[in-house]
Order: sequence, then C-alpha cells, then structure tokens
Amino acid sequence: MRRATIIIPAIIVVLVVILSSVFIVDERERALVLQFGQIKAVKQEPGLGFKIPLVQEVVRYDDRILSLDTAEIEVTPSDGRRLIVDAFARYRIHDVVQFRQAVGVGGVRAAESRLDSILNAQIREVLGADEVTSNTILSSDRATLMARIRDQARQRALPLGVEIVDVRLKQTNLPDQNLGATFDRMRAEREREAADEIARGEEAAQRIRAQADRTVVELTSEAEREANVVRGEADAERNRIYAEAFQEDEEFFAFYRSLTAYQRGLRGTNTSMVISPDSEFFDYLKSDRGRGAGPAADTGAAAQAAAEAEPAAEVAEPEEDDAEAEAPAPEEGDGTAATAEEEAAAPGQ
Repeated sequence: MRRATIIIPAIIVVLVVILSSVFIVDERERALVLQFGQIKAVKQEPGLGFKIPLVQEVVRYDDRILSLDTAEIEVTPSDGRRLIVDAFARYRIHDVVQFRQAVGVGGVRAAESRLDSILNAQIREVLGADEVTSNTILSSDRATLMARIRDQARQRALPLGVEIVDVRLKQTNLPDQNLGATFDRMRAEREREAADEIARGEEAAQRIRAQADRTVVELTSEAEREANVVRGEADAERNRIYAEAFQEDEEFFAFYRSLTAYQRGLRGTNTSMVISPDSEFFDYLKSDRGRGAGPAADTGAAAQAAAEAEPAAEVAEPEEDDAEAEAPAPEEGDGTAATAEEEAAAPGQ
C-alpha cells in the first residue's frame, strides 16, 4: 500500500515533466526556445519540439502577413494645401531571432509602435517633397508615391527583423476648416467652365445661323437668276416663233394678233375702254378693214398697235357698278371716246 502511494505520485510527476518538455509548433507560427532570456533554439518548421522543463520557455510569433493601421497624420505638400492622410501597412516577421533581439519582451505591440513611427516619417517625407503637390497625391501618380513610401519604410524596418510587404493610403482628405473654401472654389471653377461652354455654344450657333442665312440668300439668288435666264430664253423663243410666223404671212399674223388682243381686252359684258375711235386697235372691227381691204403696211401697223395695246388690256375687270361709274360720259358732238360695244355696233364708221 505504501509502495502504491509513492509510485503513483512519481508517475504523475514524470508525466508532468514529460508533457512540460514537449511543445507543438503550428504551421502558422515560429517559435523560440529561451533559457533565462537567452535564445537556445529556433523552431521554424511545424511539428513537435522539446525543451528543458522549468528552465526553458517557448515564445511563439505569428508567421502570417499582419496588418497595421497608422494614425491619421497631417502633411503639407509643396503647394501648401494641407491634407489629412490615413494609411495602413502589411508586414511579416521574416527573422524571429532579430525580431526578438530588437523588440525584446514587448513583442508585436512594441514592433508595431516602432513601425508606426517609421511609416509616419516616410509618409511625411515622400508626400512633402518638392515635386509632390496635392493634385499629384490625388491623381494616378498616387501609386508611385505609395511604392516610394513602401520601399523607404522597408529599408528602415529591416533592423527590426520585419519585412514591410505593402503600404496603402486609405484616405487623403482636406482638413474640416478648409473643406468649405475648397468646395466654393471648385464650384466657382465649374461654373466658369460651364459659362465658357455656353459661350462657345452660342458662338457656334450664331456662326451656323449666319452660314445658313447666307446659304439661303445664295440659293435664292441663284434660283432667281436661273429663273430669269429661263424666262428670257422662253421670251426669246416666243419672239422667234412670232417673227417666223410674221414672215410666213404678215397679214394673217396681224389679224391673229389683233383677235388675241380683242379677246384679252374685251372681257365680260361691261368692259370700258377710253381710247380714240380712230385708233389702229379697231381696224379689224371696221367694215372695210374686216374684209381684208387695204395694203399690207396697214395690216402691219394694226398688228403693231394690237401688240402695244395687249399689256394695257390685261387689267382686272371692274365690277359692273364700278365700271359704269368710272366710264366718262362723252360730250355732245365730240366723238373722241366711245365704248368697244358702240364701235362694234357701228360698222363703217
């Protein structure tokens, strides 16, 4: 019974010692075996490891890519416009021994504090350079600036045993006290651009209207010129046909033209004409001329008189009452004015 009471505690102690001397390293970790603060072994591969119980201890560090959000800082580019920059970084511990020697027992928290200082210093240095303006930071050149910050911060972080994988600028904003003035300036610039566009549009519209008006005038003038040319050619052709007809039979031509003049001049039932009864216009209404008597020269003169009287005869016929009112009453014993109907009813006069 006494032996059992001694053996069982001994076995328990042995198990505790064995278990405390064995540790497991995950594939996402790296481990250091420390003895009184001194590094005795480095476990970088996943699996089982051994240490001296109660004398040595195991410190584990994450082997994955870690994230660090920096505090917002204010930078002043070369153009003097202040900006509030919010950035973050991705890093990993590439040398656990160097990392332990650099940060000591502070671990990741102490390392991130020092990385934050490094990143802030490099952000101010790169974004505050002479050739960098606020427009450059807000343009497509921003990627180049972030690459410069990453490369410079990576060199500064190497003594810590840390590798900076990437640096990104999350936000780049103006201070609150400058936002109102900036928005007003942007609004004024956009209004000026809109006014310029409107002015250019109105100028183009006026130019197009002037060109259209000019084109209308040119087309109208050209059409009128062509119409006058065609009209003149038609008149010339008509005169030529008349001339040929006159040469074929002068007497018949004169007779035909006189009848045409009668038809146009004596329209309706109440046409009044103020003309001398001895005018050649009435030659074919007289009995001796109507039968074709007289020389050819008289017929030619009658045709000429008929042709001259045509335009005057082509007038609008007045109303019946107006024509009677406008026709002057001939004086007694004076036969210088008579109507066409009276002349036609008095043959041989």
